[in-house]
Amino acid sequence: MFQEFEVSLPRIPDNKYDIRDYGAVSGGRQSNTEAFRSAFAAAAKTGGQVLVPDGIWSTGPIELLSNTELHLSDNAVILFSKSKEEYPLVITDFEGIRRIRAISPIHAEHAENIAITGRGTINGCGHLWRPVKEWKMTERQWKKLLEQSPYVIESKEGGVWVPAKSIYDARYLGEVFPGDCESEEEALARAEPFYDFYRPVLVSLRWCRKILIEGVHLQNSAAWNTHPWFCEELTIHDVTVNNPYHAQNGDGFDIDSCNRVWIHHCDLQTGDDGICLKAGKDREARKLRKPCENVLIHDCKVGQSHGGFVIGSEMSRGIHNVMVRDCTFIDSDTGITFKSAMGRGGTVENITMRNILMVNIKTTAVKISMDYVHNQMDYFDPVVQSSDPEDIPEFRDLFFEDCICPDETAEVIIRPLSGVPLSIHDVSFKDCMLGTIPEEYL
Repeated sequence: MFQEFEVSLPRIPDNKYDIRDYGAVSGGRQSNTEAFRSAFAAAAKTGGQVLVPDGIWSTGPIELLSNTELHLSDNAVILFSKSKEEYPLVITDFEGIRRIRAISPIHAEHAENIAITGRGTINGCGHLWRPVKEWKMTERQWKKLLEQSPYVIESKEGGVWVPAKSIYDARYLGEVFPGDCESEEEALARAEPFYDFYRPVLVSLRWCRKILIEGVHLQNSAAWNTHPWFCEELTIHDVTVNNPYHAQNGDGFDIDSCNRVWIHHCDLQTGDDGICLKAGKDREARKLRKPCENVLIHDCKVGQSHGGFVIGSEMSRGIHNVMVRDCTFIDSDTGITFKSAMGRGGTVENITMRNILMVNIKTTAVKISMDYVHNQMDYFDPVVQSSDPEDIPEFRDLFFEDCICPDETAEVIIRPLSGVPLSIHDVSFKDCMLGTIPEEYL
């Protein structure tokens, strides 16, 4: 049964710091990186709002500092640039393991009492970074991409266009992982020639506490849109996320190993998963005993996406005590997805899905499976049993009530690990109108 909890909002002093007072110039042609940095440095001394007025404000990365708020007026646009000088490569966490990425356009680490608010737009200019799959384009769109860059990576499903040669080279020569190098310095040096491959998430918050993201329009991220990692007391309210349908890795919210999270009244259109809960991948992740827990999500709408609400596949530290209610998923590949694989370990438990409406779901309304395979980054073949019991993931105490999907083709799939039927257990459906539900779960 879901256990109620409280989430504290940040308390930020009512001091105002207008970026124009620190030299910012609108128009989208002049970099305002130093103006933003100076405004935040001043605001951090007393606590307060950094104000972004109406206009187009081009800039490099913005670091949120404790007791500060980035506030955009209704007709303000923050337009992030792309350059090696302003976006250095760093060691971070992405898709559940330590990886190299360019520093995120908006980022914070070990900050407390921080906020992003207002009705303006934050544009990550992800099209400068992202690959595009040929089968997601019309012929005319594909030709237009080839005019911008001639580099295409061949795959089983067709060509994958990339905007820079260094991405093409990295895909064939292999990604550099920090764990394969003697030091972080060596890893970053080896990765540098393939800089464009290491595209950043738009908003990266690490080890932060008392966070509010409210009202803003977040769009066109290079990879994931918003990635809180090891954060506590996070509120995301009335936020719009808009990534193109072809945005590779274009997730909306990836809530990763966080505690006390409240997401409500948000609207997302994404190129990948809409709202996703994660908790690290495999044995390396399980060394850090911090689950993703105490999460309430309600009154959200997810349009185009791979999955409206998703848990996993990175869930090795565990995901506990989650309520998702009164949400609508439209035009998603799957409505609700819980996914894992042999090697993950960890437990997903006490998850309630209530009053979920799903329309025009392309494949499955509900999919709970242990056979997820992504790419070479997955360390275990799901058909191979590990000798370590801790490598076996578990889904339990999953409760679905008043979940509706009228699409006849949108079935319910529950697929435990081969030979480990109790890897998924205690799943129940009440008053649901879905596809055929396996009898043992009714």
